[in-house]
Amino acid sequence: MTDKFNKNYQYRPKRPLLIKDIVNGIKNGDKTILSRSITLLESKNFNERQLVYKALKDLAIVKSSSFRIGITGSPGVGKSTFIESIGQYLGTKGKKVAVLAIDPSSNKTGGSILGDKTRMENLSTMDNVFIRPSPSKGELGGVAEQSYETILLCEKAGYEIILVETVGVGQSETHVKELVDFFLLLMLAGAGDELQGIKRGIMELADGILITKADSGNEKNAQNACLSYQNAMRLFPENKNKWFPEVLTCSSLENKGIENTWNLMNKFRELYLSNGWLEKNRYKQNQFWFFEKLDQFIKDNFYSNKNIQNAVKKMQSKVTNGEIDPYNAALEIFKTV
Repeated sequence: MTDKFNKNYQYRPKRPLLIKDIVNGIKNGDKTILSRSITLLESKNFNERQLVYKALKDLAIVKSSSFRIGITGSPGVGKSTFIESIGQYLGTKGKKVAVLAIDPSSNKTGGSILGDKTRMENLSTMDNVFIRPSPSKGELGGVAEQSYETILLCEKAGYEIILVETVGVGQSETHVKELVDFFLLLMLAGAGDELQGIKRGIMELADGILITKADSGNEKNAQNACLSYQNAMRLFPENKNKWFPEVLTCSSLENKGIENTWNLMNKFRELYLSNGWLEKNRYKQNQFWFFEKLDQFIKDNFYSNKNIQNAVKKMQSKVTNGEIDPYNAALEIFKTV
C-alpha cells in the first residue's frame, strides 16, 4: 500500500513560489521550478503571473546562441513522432532541448488534452530534455498567449534548442513565425492533391518542408511529393532573408532523414548567425511581441474595470433584444472610457 492510501499519510501542499525561488531555480536549470513558473504564467490570476514577470526582470538577458524551431503540420502528419525522433537525436549529442507543444483548447469547455508528453515517452526520460504541453486557450496564431515568455524562461534555464509544436496548419498559423528562427512545415504524401491540400500562405512562411512517413512502401509517394513541393516553392516570391526553402523526406519511426533535417536547420542557422540576420530577426520579433503584450494589457485593463463590466452587461441586453446594433453598442461603450 502506498503512503497516499496509508491512514498516517498527510498531504503536504507545495509551498507557493516566491520571486527568488523562480530566479534561483531558472538560473540553476531546475525543471520543476521551470514547469511551475510556466504554470503561473498560464494562470488566470494576475498576481500569480506577475511573480514570473518580476522574476524575468531579475534574470540576466541571455546572450546565447539558442536556436528556436517552429514545427507545424496537419493533424496526423506526425508532428509529435518527428519531434521525439529529432529530440532524441539532439539529446544524444548532448544538446539541452526544450519542447513546447501547444494543444488546441475545446471551444465548449476550454480544456485541453495535453497528451504530448505521454506520446513522447522515450524523449521525456532524457535528463537534458524538457517537455511542456500548453493549452492554446483559443489564441490564434498556432501558439499560446504566453509562448513568448515561456521561450524566454527556457532559454534562461540553459536550453539551447527550443522546439515549438503548433496547434496545426491553418491561415492563423502566423504568430509562430514571430517566435522562431526556423519554421518547418510537415506534409504527408499520398493524401490527395498535395499542392491543394494546404494554404499557400503557410507555405510561404516555411523555411523548410518535410514529407513525413516515407516508409512502409510509401517512399516513392514521398519522393514524388518532395519534387512537386520543390517545384512549387520556386513559384513563390523570394524570402526576406534570401533563403530558398528545401524539401526533404523522413521516416520518424525508422529514423530516416532525421540527421539530414537537422543538417538543413543547422545550415540555415550557421548562415544567418554569420551574416547577422538571426539577431536582426530577433530584434524585429521583440518589437512584434512588445505591441502584442501592450494590446493584451490594454484589453485586460479595459475589461477588469467594474464600470465597464456593468456598462457591457446593460448594453449586451440591448444588443440581444435588437434595441441597438453591435457596432453602435460597442462605440457607446468605448466613448464612456
